[in-house]
Amino acid sequence: MPDDELLARLRRFNEDAFPQYREQFKTLVEDGQHPTTLFIGCSDSRLVPYLLTGAGPGELFIVRNVGAFVPPYDGSHGLHGTAAAIEFAVLSLQVSRIVVCGHSHCGAIKTLYGEVPAEAQNLRRWLDLGREAALPVVPGPEALRRTEQRAVVLQLERLMDYPMVRRRVEEGSITLHGWHYVIEDGEVHVFDVRTGDFVPASRATSSGTGPYHPYVEHDGQVLVDA
Repeated sequence: MPDDELLARLRRFNEDAFPQYREQFKTLVEDGQHPTTLFIGCSDSRLVPYLLTGAGPGELFIVRNVGAFVPPYDGSHGLHGTAAAIEFAVLSLQVSRIVVCGHSHCGAIKTLYGEVPAEAQNLRRWLDLGREAALPVVPGPEALRRTEQRAVVLQLERLMDYPMVRRRVEEGSITLHGWHYVIEDGEVHVFDVRTGDFVPASRATSSGTGPYHPYVEHDGQVLVDA
């Protein structure tokens, strides 16, 4: 996108879009933000949280990173904005839902089975947060799809290691939701904790709730965060 086109889009927002939301933004400034949902999503440009959820200004507190990964609470992966966002969303904003949303054709998941450029030292270490989801196979479309879904559940399990998250899940004030967005179908598959399946939203009975115990697949494989 040329720089001048980006500038034109900024001007269109100010002149055309913003006036429709002026009073809403005024209220959000005067009263502060009170989002109900922390949305942890992949940075992929094809994943658009506001389109998926139909949310408006002030409804979602969003943090995005490569792969929609959750770093350990103990800080063993160093300082990270995702961990800070989780703590802020739960302790300060008091969200009532946390969504982890992966997607089909995820570059981060594909890279788990491939090579990382030598200069991408941070990326190589970051991808370690998803390696337990990888399968001991040569990756084809089905293996990649399963890995994408397994990675979502792995992050949900890791969320439960955050004491403020676990406490609120156990007392019933926060629910956890695992989603896998199939880009080519335009449908989100939600993780059903009771069956261990990802179910299309068109057939699901809920958007998915936790707590999340170790994920056991139908072939008997257990996904556990070590």
